[in-house]
Amino acid sequence: MKITMYGTAICPDCVEAKVILEKHKDIELDYKNIIESTKILKEFLSYRDNDKMFTDVVKEGKIGIPFFILEDGTKTLDIFDYLDIEKPKKAANSCSIDGSGKC
Repeated sequence: MKITMYGTAICPDCVEAKVILEKHKDIELDYKNIIESTKILKEFLSYRDNDKMFTDVVKEGKIGIPFFILEDGTKTLDIFDYLDIEKPKKAANSCSIDGSGKC
């Protein structure tokens, strides 16, 4: 299965998801670091600013990463809803603007 993932190395949720996905040989991961280039950032923002799935994310002051696109075009903020992989336990982090730990 091919999965495109938008994220960044400064987001703990992104780092964790990327590590988990890279361990699975049946997953072809196309990782796009949104702070690596303006082109990739604009790509991500195009999804975030125009897709209704991000409405609450934006209202809550979150970034909306990690963000995943499956090979069939399905978009999700929680890849574990679509894979037969146990979801990791949630640890508090501070990657949100307000420091609340909500990315």
